[in-house]
Amino acid sequence: QVQLVESGGGLVQAGGSLRLSCAVSGRTFSSYDIGWFRQAPGKEREFVVRFNWNEGTTYYADSVKGRFTISRDNYKNTWYLQMNSLKPEDTAVYYCAARNRGAYEYAYWGQGTQVTVSS
Repeated sequence: QVQLVESGGGLVQAGGSLRLSCAVSGRTFSSYDIGWFRQAPGKEREFVVRFNWNEGTTYYADSVKGRFTISRDNYKNTWYLQMNSLKPEDTAVYYCAARNRGAYEYAYWGQGTQVTVSS
């Protein structure tokens, strides 16, 4: 069983930056593909970015491409989401999620961290 703990959310002005963290524990860090998702009030959860270990590829949603960057620290078993040029429409609860390599669904989810961008 893998556990995910997000941190780093907060309140920031438009144009500002935040870095979210997702600490992974429970099994080998590279056993899981990782994804970041977000859910704004009254809206469905939406995909932000994912990393696939088997392919070594990263895929970003168009809405964040060029502004958000996913990275990792293998020694700390932690993934990061660097968010730059934030916009009010980026306001949401951000979740990291993990899936077994080769799986389709994300079976493991963190508790979420709130990001609020003021105009």
